Amino acid sequence: MSALTIVMYHYVRDLAHSRYPGIKGRTIEEFEGQLDYITRHYTVCSTRDVIAATRGERALPANACLLTFDDGLLDHFTVALPRLLARGLTASFYAPAVTAAQATVLDTHKIHFILAAAPDHEALARRLRALIDARQGEPGVASSEALWEQCSQRQAWDFDSPAEVVFVKRALQRDLPPPVRAAITAALFDDFVGVDERAFARELYMDTDQLRRLVGHGMDVGGHGATHVWLTTLSRVEQQAEIDATAAFLADVHGRRAVDWVMSYPFGAYTAETLALLEPAGCALGLTTRFAVASDLSSPLELPRLDTNHLPLRGDAPAPASMAAATTGRRDERRAVSPGR
Repeated sequence: MSALTIVMYHYVRDLAHSRYPGIKGRTIEEFEGQLDYITRHYTVCSTRDVIAATRGERALPANACLLTFDDGLLDHFTVALPRLLARGLTASFYAPAVTAAQATVLDTHKIHFILAAAPDHEALARRLRALIDARQGEPGVASSEALWEQCSQRQAWDFDSPAEVVFVKRALQRDLPPPVRAAITAALFDDFVGVDERAFARELYMDTDQLRRLVGHGMDVGGHGATHVWLTTLSRVEQQAEIDATAAFLADVHGRRAVDWVMSYPFGAYTAETLALLEPAGCALGLTTRFAVASDLSSPLELPRLDTNHLPLRGDAPAPASMAAATTGRRDERRAVSPGR
């Protein structure tokens, strides 16, 4: 079969004129440059095409590409959608059910904006360590020194992030006990961002009507969990509840029972139990955050993706000869924007 390149986007906005120019995202100019590059070197297909290909019903075109947008961000409706429509392109959008309600901001996004608003990341890391040390003795809370050693090591998507940024992300996204990291994240959000959470959520996320309008424009809307949690931290019963709630949310968006839907795993995290639960729930594809081009579709619930960092920002950039070229190309043609998972 032809290789399938799945590209993953998060923030796409006019960064220089936004209130948070430090957020890790694509500028409008960069996004349009990548669309120029993609339309020059790839054939953009839909999730329906990919699902049919996994079942042997049709072949994918040469240099097939699937465009995906995670987290249900309003950027995707106001910035990405008009530019996709202008080019006659289709794409897939993955919103957690909780963000469409627009009542709260996901902790992972609070962390992004804390980092964007903090003027000094070393000072932010020291502040976080002090808050962690103040909670010593609470169940599951390690010392800040132990957490620093555990959380400050860079991963593939952190290749240009300082250790302090990696530490803040990992500690607050994953390695502190859930109630503790939620409380500390809320405190830091108040300190550094200082915006009413409900108002901020309305500015940040699409609502259900906008998701339905995406569908009306021929786009696909899939699942990104109900509450955007690490599925690897949940019991089988809890995972089942998340999957059922995700399918119910998609049924509300599409106006019909969720069948042949797509799951973009929050944080890219899933287990063998997740895979066993998804297929009976009507899920046909699963999107990971493993960086690779899909060379075959034999594991449709574990498809890899490329981050937007892996593609050049100009339409006249040469096509990569291989995955290695795509991920290690010239740094002057790319700017790291991964916000973390």
